[in-house]
Amino acid sequence: MATRRNKSDTGAPCPIMHSCGGCELLGLPYLKQLNRKQRAIETLFEPLLKEFNWDITVDAIRGMGGQAGQPHSIARPLHFRYKAATPFAPNAHGGYQAGLFARGSHHIIETPDCVVEAPEARSILNSVARIAEKLNIPAYDEDRQRGQLRYAILRLGWQTNEGLLTLVTAHRDIPRFNELIKQIAAHNPRITCIAQNINGRTTNAILGAETHLVWGQPCMHDKLLGCTFEISPGAFYQVNPKQTEVLYRLAIDGMSLDAGDTLLDAYCGSGTIGLCAAHAARELGIDVQLLGVERNPSGIADAARNAQLNQLDNCATFIAEDATDYIQRLAEQKRHIDVLVMDPPRAGSTPEFLSVAAELAPKRIVYISCNPATQVRDLTLLGKAGYQLTRLTPVDMFPHTAHVETVCLLSHKG
Repeated sequence: MATRRNKSDTGAPCPIMHSCGGCELLGLPYLKQLNRKQRAIETLFEPLLKEFNWDITVDAIRGMGGQAGQPHSIARPLHFRYKAATPFAPNAHGGYQAGLFARGSHHIIETPDCVVEAPEARSILNSVARIAEKLNIPAYDEDRQRGQLRYAILRLGWQTNEGLLTLVTAHRDIPRFNELIKQIAAHNPRITCIAQNINGRTTNAILGAETHLVWGQPCMHDKLLGCTFEISPGAFYQVNPKQTEVLYRLAIDGMSLDAGDTLLDAYCGSGTIGLCAAHAARELGIDVQLLGVERNPSGIADAARNAQLNQLDNCATFIAEDATDYIQRLAEQKRHIDVLVMDPPRAGSTPEFLSVAAELAPKRIVYISCNPATQVRDLTLLGKAGYQLTRLTPVDMFPHTAHVETVCLLSHKG
């Protein structure tokens, strides 16, 4: 690997914006970014709306700092990503390279700072490289498959002063590793938890299968919509917490929960959506029953702890199981579901899950998607099963990229 610099970007919003692969739209005014994403979603969903004669229009995209149609002075969002990472590689002098990968390659671009990451994030990651270099802990050489330290992954609290650092190493036992941990912990008080992930495979995947705590608290904490969440090293947690609150408010409003409702949170991760919904209902004096299902056992363990942390364990049950298998079991048991909220991975849901969900006939389905293309496919199946799309709202979770998330509200025609 070789480190790249891009001197031609001087004076741009980011000095490496044309070489880094992260923010392809950063040079475009933010209002134009939002308008482009708005048109993309309208174009994508137009055939679906026509197929089922769904008489709705796509809501204005929820952007950071405004929505489509606001004045052209809308500010460029900065410092909104509260998760950051760096690869490591040896330089020509046996020291460390750290930063971001150049677009479409594994060449590392030195990155003193990043305009979309949370303040302090990049300096903390770069300090890991400096400390490891000082201790003569070799960076991992991807070409020669030797060395020790491969990646550092950092998550910082948005509403707390806590931070979780995961060091990805090629082997479990690393010379001077304890000293490395000690010096990292002393370098910045934001770091309250350090974990080691072991990835000895020849792979482009950052993480290996084994992760364990090596220093500090067992997890970090953050807050969303009045709820406090524990975030363990392997937990899924949204990168842009400010927009996550926008996304979740839309979802909760769409649920329209009534007293006694049973809410199924499918693909629930660490339970954030369902728990925020149950908390919001309780604030209104409404008690609901929450069922959460997620195939990742560590995510379910986090969800159960989060229910206790927010005093919702008396109304929340979390199950470690494949979502399709679980909903099929609910149908076999003739269980009743009033509202379904689902936030599947990029591949979307499965035809089997959607078919059984339609058989259970919840009065409302709230479908959150990080991949609107697969969402259109899934909504087609739900439309054929008797559901009607009543609201569609795009959310700009990742400004300066082409990525758009969507919240769809469906009601049962019956």
